Amino acid sequence: MSSVAIGNKKGFGATLWDYLTTVDHKKLGIMYFLAGLLFFAIAGFEALLMRIQLMVPNNDFVAAGLFNELLTMHGTTMLFLAATPLLFGFMNAVVPLQIGARDVAFPFLNSLGFWLFFLGALFMHLSFFLGGAPDAGWTSYASLSLYSPGHGIDFYVLGLQISGAGTLISGINFIVTIITMRAPGMTFMRMPLFTWTTLISSSLILFAFPPLTVGLFFMLVDRMFGANFFDHTMGGNTIIWEHLFWIFGHPEVYILVLPAFGLFSEIIPVFARKRLFGYSSMVFATILIGFLGFMVWAHHMFTTGLGPTANAIFAVATMAIAVPTGMKVFNWILTIWGGSIKVTVPMIYALGFIPSFVAGGVTGVMQATAPLDYQLHDSYFIVAHFHYVIVGGIVLAIFGAAHYYWPIMFNRAMNDKLGFIVFWFFFIGFHLTFFIQHFLGLMGMPRRVFTYQADQGWDLFNFISSIGAILMAIGVLLLVLNMLLSIKSKPLNTRDYWKDGRSLEWAIKTPVPFYNFKQTPLVRGYDPYWIEKHEGNPEGMTYAEPLGDIHMPNNSILPLIMSIGLFVAAFGALYNPDADKPWSIYLLIIGLGITVLAMITRSFKDDLGYHVHKEDIIPYEEELYGKGGNK
Repeated sequence: MSSVAIGNKKGFGATLWDYLTTVDHKKLGIMYFLAGLLFFAIAGFEALLMRIQLMVPNNDFVAAGLFNELLTMHGTTMLFLAATPLLFGFMNAVVPLQIGARDVAFPFLNSLGFWLFFLGALFMHLSFFLGGAPDAGWTSYASLSLYSPGHGIDFYVLGLQISGAGTLISGINFIVTIITMRAPGMTFMRMPLFTWTTLISSSLILFAFPPLTVGLFFMLVDRMFGANFFDHTMGGNTIIWEHLFWIFGHPEVYILVLPAFGLFSEIIPVFARKRLFGYSSMVFATILIGFLGFMVWAHHMFTTGLGPTANAIFAVATMAIAVPTGMKVFNWILTIWGGSIKVTVPMIYALGFIPSFVAGGVTGVMQATAPLDYQLHDSYFIVAHFHYVIVGGIVLAIFGAAHYYWPIMFNRAMNDKLGFIVFWFFFIGFHLTFFIQHFLGLMGMPRRVFTYQADQGWDLFNFISSIGAILMAIGVLLLVLNMLLSIKSKPLNTRDYWKDGRSLEWAIKTPVPFYNFKQTPLVRGYDPYWIEKHEGNPEGMTYAEPLGDIHMPNNSILPLIMSIGLFVAAFGALYNPDADKPWSIYLLIIGLGITVLAMITRSFKDDLGYHVHKEDIIPYEEELYGKGGNK
């Protein structure tokens, strides 16, 4: 297949087909990003409804049952279906470019991972229209979820199972990609920090998701067949669910926050115009956080009665994990220190992130003290703490990185003025919403309550918190407006949009060709693009090979078909216990049949990809960039 044919303009139908069948990491990155944004908006809307309900005492804006559904779906969606895919969007869009690769190791699996995530997420959200959403909290503790009537919890279990399989596949893919596909000269200690954090985060996914998968499977057979893993009246144990969930759930925090750290470690050196301070200590701190992240899960369970020995061990481990995190904070500050700072939109997110995240970390160390946790557990103090970590760390990173990487992902730039307005709305709203919740918690307001009596001293603080949530919502709406306006702006067709890029992804002119690099780059040190620029190399890259044919993978519709099969099968499993729905078993068989058939088709098909011939590359780049190609 000739590359020039691929570069031509296509109609809507052809473009849609292209996206449904694509295995290109850049297109999948955009799809992850847009899907994540959709679920972020849904989860944010759920949060806004909850804050309106709690704005004044004795409110009846939403009923108690609906409040529980909103609370459950807000937490589940934000962590599993918004933050995770948004970060995967950046990983897909950027990591192969940073390491000088043409795609990920398993492009087919990359597509399968996306479609499993997306259809699992869609399945879970259909619960709102099919008899009620999950209502046992995002942690879905067994004692609540086993006795939850209706099919809400089944939607949760099946949706997360499908979606989690997609995440696990993607995690394995990134590990293999980063270990085996780095450009010549790109040693481990020359990798950009975002690549490092992606590697460690993917390793955490590899070890953290199986316990969740096992827990969800136990929950599924408990609800479908009465297996009694978690029913204490039948010899089961509710606490087993908490262990399985948190052995996954605590590393999950680091699965999300490490890539956020990586994104800020890319942004800060570029706008401080200075090499990242303490690179090797940052790498080892990342590895240490990943390692210690598995040793702290039971700090979520101090009040379950594990005994003083277990509590003490987990308290010490929780305090220890603050040390490598603190190292990172000091390294960021020292990178900024003495730098020639440019306050751009991505940089102001980084500057806002450091104090916000530190505040979240400090309250985390407070709760590591088991006796204090007994007081604070299940109060609004906990809500304040983890939102400071998740919004102050992860969401600010996603918003900052969206501005930063927009030129690479979309070949457009977002409006800077509007970007600053978005930042201040969101940042002020965030602190207004959650700072005051620390005090609500200290005053004894329990979390997960749908209303409260007047004159307990909580009225004003809840009102202020809700105003903050409205400001955050305005910020997000303006951000989406900025994204839509950027589509109307003219294409950039430039390399190194921010003018101070340091790593390989800035060395390619946008729009990035579908094969990324026409020749594999040779990496001659840390910050390879910075080195080339300072040596006066106009191409920004030294090549490790002459211009030759490029081997690329074929597109495939099979990942989507496999995922649709599981989506259909999930409805069969969902309705199987119901006596009045005998057809459900056939739905289960048909769905699994579709998936298995697609897998068999795939295994019989020798998909060897295709070659872009070297004589087609120069004309294609001239068509893409005008005469002169990618110079």
